[in-house]
Amino acid sequence: MMKKSKLEVQGIDIIIHNYNDQDYISLTDIARYRDSSNTDDIIKNWLRNRNTLELLGFWEQLHNPNFKSVEFDGFKKQAGLNSFTMSPKKWIDSTNACGIISKSGRYGGTFAHKDIAFEFASWISIEFKLYIIKEFQRLKEDENKRFQSGWNLQRTLSKVNYRIHTDAIKENIIPHLLSKSEVQLTFANEADVLNMALFGRTAQQWRNENPNSIGNVRDYATIEQLVILSNLESINALLISQGVMQSERLFELNKIAVNQMKALLANSTFKTLK
Repeated sequence: MMKKSKLEVQGIDIIIHNYNDQDYISLTDIARYRDSSNTDDIIKNWLRNRNTLELLGFWEQLHNPNFKSVEFDGFKKQAGLNSFTMSPKKWIDSTNACGIISKSGRYGGTFAHKDIAFEFASWISIEFKLYIIKEFQRLKEDENKRFQSGWNLQRTLSKVNYRIHTDAIKENIIPHLLSKSEVQLTFANEADVLNMALFGRTAQQWRNENPNSIGNVRDYATIEQLVILSNLESINALLISQGVMQSERLFELNKIAVNQMKALLANSTFKTLK
């Protein structure tokens, strides 16, 4: 599953998908720097360039054992001719390339591995490329800080979980207790059982309420919610193995989420993590 992030470079939002632990940057968004109304044509013009094809082919040969080199050689011979055309789909389908991918739907478009995307940005504008690299490096630094924070969080979870089971409930807080009709709903995805128990809404409901947000409801969760979510996942797995019906599980998980959140917010040890 792909994870999304976003760069803002000189007023242009550039989407990044992380696919198989590799960053793929939107060529469509980069092309908007030159002409926002003709991004597909800009990408096709870049692809039909002989230097571009050689770059793509060499990258695939280094990283893709399933790359079709014979088809690549055929394209390379045609590059430079006035009659030669190339599109992302044609390149991917013909050569089994993985350095460029196409996505449809929201946040769709043509994406390329960061090595390739930076070269495309150079073709668009050297200055713009430097701004992209600067923002990309800042994003990676922020992600690394969050990772380190998460690692430190794991070291204290045992203490926090102990307090969850012993602290008295002192105040009323989110999540809210679900209504009978909400509990009786059937969810195709078990992840939505946890989403309802903790956040009071499914992933789709959250996306409908936040159409301009990137990611999902869990990407915007607080530290407290993430701790509880981890606990609910383990409890839900146990209840499933015991054959407990989904509606009963949701009812119990929701009560647990409410109680644990109250305990966490009253936990002085946990507050030092923020």
